[in-house]
Amino acid sequence: MKVLLVDDHPLILAALEGVIQGLGDDVTVVGVATAEAARQALRDDDSFDLVLLDLALGEVDGFEVLAELRATWPAVPVVVVSASERTSDVIRALDLGAMGFVPKRTTNDALAEALRLVMSGGLYVPPSMLGLERVPRGDEVDTEPQVMRPLGDHAEPAPHQRVGSLDSIGLTPRQTEVLALLLQGLPNKLIARQLGVSVETVKDHVAAVLRALGVSTRTQAVLAVSQMTQRQGGFSTMRQAPR
Repeated sequence: MKVLLVDDHPLILAALEGVIQGLGDDVTVVGVATAEAARQALRDDDSFDLVLLDLALGEVDGFEVLAELRATWPAVPVVVVSASERTSDVIRALDLGAMGFVPKRTTNDALAEALRLVMSGGLYVPPSMLGLERVPRGDEVDTEPQVMRPLGDHAEPAPHQRVGSLDSIGLTPRQTEVLALLLQGLPNKLIARQLGVSVETVKDHVAAVLRALGVSTRTQAVLAVSQMTQRQGGFSTMRQAPR
């Protein structure tokens, strides 16, 4: 596995290189400090399997860099590694195509777990990120699904907020299978292939799942389910693909 690590802080760059290198003898890490160096590395070498991207790269907007990397090199998954722990940043990064969001205070073992999950085709959202900064501050964009927000004194809860578990939101067995695959980041075409149904059928199931969760996007569904399963004491409950 060949990993491109993009971080402008020398100490963090070195620390992350050490952790990633420890994943196995077949792991190669290339560290760069700027967005332009990352672009050049990807242009010069098409063998990278993964990019780890810091959102704080001097005067460059890390979200713009993320969007550019996903658009220009769509086959290379990107995991954001950031000092930010705002839920709005997690949602924005995932909406832009990141396959994971790892806070820099994450333990080495958790980082290794996140990278293994992403390399196996999954989408990593750490439980510790859920429920943080539920109310946007200042000029932050309010992109949080309703399930992520605390109820106000007079707020009417969304239907799924009255529910304490995934089992009680009313999904059919097939919708549950679709949700499990959706949480791994699989597109509709691959979900349809794995389940042996049409893409149109998958679209109908995805729409039903989103309605049941009271959200409007896949990213919001990931965060909503993550929060619900965390309450049940097991974030990994829905992470396994149906056999």
